Amino acid sequence: MEFLPGCLAQPLDLGLCQILSFILGITASINIARMHPLSISSNFKTSPEGSNLEVQNHSLFESPMQNAAIEITGLHKTYENGFQALAGIDLEIKRGEIFALLGPNGAGKTTLISAICGIVQPSAGRTLVCGHDNVTDYRAARMAIGLVPQELATDAFESVWNTVSFSRGLFNKPRNPAYIEELLKRLTLWDKKDEQIRRLSGGMKRRVMIAKALSHEPDILFLDEPTAGVDVDLRKSMWAQVRALQETGVTVILTTHYIEEAEEMADRIGVINKGRLVITEIKDALMKKMGKRQMIFSLREPLQAVPSNMRDNSLVLTDNGKKLIYTYNAHQDDHDVSDLLESLRENNIRPKEIESRQSRLEDIFIQLVG
Repeated sequence: MEFLPGCLAQPLDLGLCQILSFILGITASINIARMHPLSISSNFKTSPEGSNLEVQNHSLFESPMQNAAIEITGLHKTYENGFQALAGIDLEIKRGEIFALLGPNGAGKTTLISAICGIVQPSAGRTLVCGHDNVTDYRAARMAIGLVPQELATDAFESVWNTVSFSRGLFNKPRNPAYIEELLKRLTLWDKKDEQIRRLSGGMKRRVMIAKALSHEPDILFLDEPTAGVDVDLRKSMWAQVRALQETGVTVILTTHYIEEAEEMADRIGVINKGRLVITEIKDALMKKMGKRQMIFSLREPLQAVPSNMRDNSLVLTDNGKKLIYTYNAHQDDHDVSDLLESLRENNIRPKEIESRQSRLEDIFIQLVG
């Protein structure tokens, strides 16, 4: 007799479970075959145990003509009290990229993720997940998604192995101990596989949540504030693990309040504010387009005002006249620092120190939502 993971007192006959799993697996496979008649024939194989049929997950959702992991058109969400959480979102997220969704509290980040995952019903608009409409073809769409919510939600008294295995079963996937083992090792959880969840650290629990989300081999992984409450060392470790997931072909979409996290990890940035997408741009292109550079001159003697013949140089006095700041766009503006230095000399302004500063993604974010 065995117990289902997470059940305390429900003994089940293992043979019956295997028969039911086999029947349900066949039924699900037939349903998928109806949706993908051209791709299903080559995607079955007999498992090593010979008891279940196993479907190669990624080939079901991939098409040579389909490069987008997610396509959103005209997505709106208005709640019964009249609050408009999403106001006409149009967004395409490419396969295999790391996309960071940034925004202040209440901007609509979680509502957008919930609408894509089928947790929140939108008021209008359409969402395709790996080519599947998440309303009319919701089973296939949800099968392609793994979600790591911001809140930790696990059975505290269950083991890591049983928790992750149970999550796989919820998607009607056959048992695959080899895959679960590989997944736990990849997330450095293998030595904790028999530990109860309640005995793990906060960072380890968050890794378990990622393992649960990946247990059914999804194409897309949503990470909602993945490093909230995690120390710096563990945060950097999780960044490395997310990059490793990307290398396996998983599309990663993360929301975060840590701007440096998006700056470090993302291929592309989306900024949402008041339910509207303010901008979506490749990170490096965004930094070039909106990023600024500054030269900060620490003066030997404070100035009362910027000399009149230098006021066209975007100069600002700070720190009671002790610092002179020159701001420019290194990629767009036609500037020559040597001219500025010559003007300083002509006005008998002698800096004792010169500091150069490149604006960060945080500065650009404040420009967009401030």
